[in-house]
Amino acid sequence: MNDLNFIIANNLKKIRDGRKLSLDKLSEITGVSKSMLGQIERGESNPTVTTLKKITAGLKISFTALLDSPKPKVDIVKFDDIVPITEDNGRYRVYPIFQFDENRRFEIYIVEFDKGSNLKAVAHPDGTQELITVFEGELKVSLGNEEFIVGKGDSIRFFADKPHIYSNTHFSLTRLSLVLYYPIH
Repeated sequence: MNDLNFIIANNLKKIRDGRKLSLDKLSEITGVSKSMLGQIERGESNPTVTTLKKITAGLKISFTALLDSPKPKVDIVKFDDIVPITEDNGRYRVYPIFQFDENRRFEIYIVEFDKGSNLKAVAHPDGTQELITVFEGELKVSLGNEEFIVGKGDSIRFFADKPHIYSNTHFSLTRLSLVLYYPIH
C-alpha cells in the first residue's frame, strides 16, 4: 500500500465510522460498490479521481478530506514528492498541493492533461467554485451547452456544482493550477 492509499483508507474509514455508516449505506449514497469501498478502506485499491469524487460528493465533503494528513505549521510541498491521482489510463494526472481544512475553505492542485485526454467531472457541493489558470497548453471547459477555451496564461472561474468536462484539445501537454473553493454552508 502506498502512502496516499494508506491516507485515503484511514480517512474514509474514520469518516464512515464517525457518521456510523455501514459499507452498504455508504455504497448507496455514493454510487460506489460496497466491494470497491472495502478495498479502498483496506488500502487494496488505487481509486480513480472519478471514484474519489463520487465518494466526496455522496458524503458532501471536500475532495481533500480523503487526502488530508497532519501537517506542520509551514508547508513546503515538493512536486517530486507528490503521488498523482490518475484517470484516463494515466493521461490525466492530479497532484494535490494544499488540502482543504475548515479554516481554509479551498484546496489547490496542479493538473496535467496529455494530448487528447479529458475528464468528465461530477458536480461538487452547491456553491463550489473552480478557479483555473493554464500554465502550458490549452484547456477546453464544457459547462452544459457552453464551451470555453482557456489558453496559456489565461484563467477561468466558474461554479462547479454541476457536471462539467475538461479536455485537452491542444497538440501537446496541458498543465494548470486548479483551486477549488467551498462556501460555508
